[in-house]
Amino acid sequence: MDIQILPLASFVIVTTFSPGPNNISSASMGILYGYQKTMAYLYGITAGFFVVMICCAYLSSTLLALVPESARYLRIIGALYIIWLAAGTLRSNVGFGDIEQPQKAFTKGFALQLFNPKVAVYGMTLFSTFLHPVAGHPHTLAAFSLGFSLTAFIATSTWALCGAAIKSKLKNKTFRKRINLVLFFALIYAAIDLSGIIT
Repeated sequence: MDIQILPLASFVIVTTFSPGPNNISSASMGILYGYQKTMAYLYGITAGFFVVMICCAYLSSTLLALVPESARYLRIIGALYIIWLAAGTLRSNVGFGDIEQPQKAFTKGFALQLFNPKVAVYGMTLFSTFLHPVAGHPHTLAAFSLGFSLTAFIATSTWALCGAAIKSKLKNKTFRKRINLVLFFALIYAAIDLSGIIT
């Protein structure tokens, strides 16, 4: 088992902590609801991420070969879902409060992973390149999948905490609108990039 740990760790950390739908939406949830009320969303992301990683671990070498056209449809569905999240972020300018509870947060976080082909591409890249030496070891693959999911939880938690840290400043309506606009456009960009329109 000749795994290049340093390149693997570098790839995982940079990719997981960089801005993307998971991290941006987690920051938005942290801003709107605070960190504690965002936990269900973060758990949903982590659970969905783990499911996708497990699937990638066992299907990375065959999925796109068997159904190559599926990638295009997943990209479109994922982009539409992210646009829906962005619209919710923008609408939050009207209703901001400390007692508001996010609805179906776990389901939303989980679904984001299933319809985000970047997560699948990320997983297939990991398991088909860095981790191909352990392809025949199911327990090792499951352990790596869990490790990647925990890393994703740490990343989204960090972004959510950063969002929650500036929540007190959001009593200022103008500041709140500006932050929500930044998050809105960041999510829209992520959706456009995900859809493949700009490539």
